[in-house]
Amino acid sequence: MTSTIEREVVIHSERPMITQRRTMSDLAQNLLVVLRLALAWEFLWAFADKMFGFGFATPSERSWINGGSPTKGFLSNSASGPFESFYKSIAGDVWTDWLFMAALLGIGLALLFGVGMRIAAASGAVLLLMMWSVALPTANNPFLDEHWLEALVLILLAATYAGDRFGLGRWWGSTALVRRFPILR
Repeated sequence: MTSTIEREVVIHSERPMITQRRTMSDLAQNLLVVLRLALAWEFLWAFADKMFGFGFATPSERSWINGGSPTKGFLSNSASGPFESFYKSIAGDVWTDWLFMAALLGIGLALLFGVGMRIAAASGAVLLLMMWSVALPTANNPFLDEHWLEALVLILLAATYAGDRFGLGRWWGSTALVRRFPILR
């Protein structure tokens, strides 16, 4: 399944405007697929570990399926900085838990299958930036950390149609629903 991403680039020169086609290399497209699947794994793993408590970030007895809260521990214990009172006030609320888990699952599945990449990128970026804002200032850098970088990667994946290669993005984009509502692409 080979595809080439083409876009027109306008180059200014002494002559009238020239339009030149450039294509993204297969290597670059494949690296975007690897990034997409790696982020899919990260979101889906976080969902599964919080749901079932595999003992990595979430012990079994605190898993969601065993009555634990996927947001209470992190928001109650890690919140600091200007948004501390807000995050502590929503920690462990039923709506917070459901929204957080739905976001992890939905973003992870969208990335895995390459569909709904725009919504996944937007919602994933919001989720990641909210997670960044839980504990300010950050431990290793006064501003930039992995949450910002992952949010930017999500946006890059959507902007480059990374779901089209080794995913269902091209098919999804051709459906009547997506043609009518392009935001769903």
